[in-house]
Amino acid sequence: MKKILNVLLGILMAITVVLLVYALATGGSEASIGLNLMWGYALFVFAIATAIFCAVFGMIKNPAGIKGTILSLALIIVVVGVSYFYAAGHTVNILDLQTNGFFGHGETVVTETSILVTYVAFVAAFVTAVVTEIWGAFK
Repeated sequence: MKKILNVLLGILMAITVVLLVYALATGGSEASIGLNLMWGYALFVFAIATAIFCAVFGMIKNPAGIKGTILSLALIIVVVGVSYFYAAGHTVNILDLQTNGFFGHGETVVTETSILVTYVAFVAAFVTAVVTEIWGAFK
């Protein structure tokens, strides 16, 4: 199974390199940029599907981890939900240079929500690293 995954990863990386070379060779043509964007979206969806599959497979294989997984999922839902409601509660004017106007409320809510979730993830990672080091020092 591991060999199959390594071959699949190599194929995905080769396709990515070919698309990158194509974009560079055509000087960033609209078609090549569009292909690279579509490939990036496909990789993103594939990564999410793989993460979900691995999590479900891991829970089936080791049911003891279900409690932690459900707790993590609930925490993620809470963070995203609070960030969304905070972002939706006020208006932020983000300049749209293409139209010399401002982006709509929906776009700004999604943008601010993603920024807030990123901030929370960075702080959580930092706090986790610090607490882990302190915990390890006392062991």
